[in-house]
Amino acid sequence: MLSKLMTALPALALMGGLSATAAQAETAEGYWQGVQKAGVLRCGAAVAPPYVMRDPATGEYSGFFADLCKEFADVLKVKPEFVDTTWDNIVAGLQAGKWDLSLALNRTPARAMAVQFSIPAMEYQISLVYNKNNPKIAAGAASVADIDKAGVTLAVMSGTAQDKATAAVKNATVMRLPGNDETRLAVTSKRADILVDASDTNQLFTQSNPEWAVALNPTPALAKQGVAFGLPHNLSAADVEVVDIFLEEKVATGHVDELIKKAVDDVLKGAK
Repeated sequence: MLSKLMTALPALALMGGLSATAAQAETAEGYWQGVQKAGVLRCGAAVAPPYVMRDPATGEYSGFFADLCKEFADVLKVKPEFVDTTWDNIVAGLQAGKWDLSLALNRTPARAMAVQFSIPAMEYQISLVYNKNNPKIAAGAASVADIDKAGVTLAVMSGTAQDKATAAVKNATVMRLPGNDETRLAVTSKRADILVDASDTNQLFTQSNPEWAVALNPTPALAKQGVAFGLPHNLSAADVEVVDIFLEEKVATGHVDELIKKAVDDVLKGAK
């Protein structure tokens, strides 16, 4: 009898352990449930039209990634809260828990060691904008090697994916500036010869300055990456899936394309 009881005890203990584990699984709270309890979705936002824009007069955010943040907040039934940051700090702030997700973050292996990513909302490619009358830029330039010459200066936003991509530049000078406005001013004032930025962002610039600005998508590509939400590194697979499912529908239905077109139109209207 005693022998049978001793044999049964490990099985009972195992069942008890399984029951406790199951109970914990049922009551475990995911990250987004915590956001729902807080009532606020905090979005780290660094300005880069048309992805993210900020009205200096009102502080209101727009742009298609800002719109996606608002729509994800609607899914969670919470209020969106935009936390102003820079491209130099957008990863570090997410790591420090200053916000719940980072907007318009390029997916790179280096960043993936520090944070997680959603699926891409769009594909990103770096282009080079220059003055077609600039004698430093050879007619028919098609690659980075064609513009990577001593005496040529490239303007780029510090800390961005395009900044990292300028590691391919060996002979030209790279001018790192804090923001979108500063890089464009450097080119229009002729302190810099080339603007290095996302192809869709540079399209806005060339459309606003059609009399002189031309864009080059270099071959081979300087960089081509997915643009996504940056997510906390410790997020569970289930929590990442929540964001992925949200984006899958927005991309598949063409809604993201609609948001991009609206953001581009808003930028061009503001430039007139």
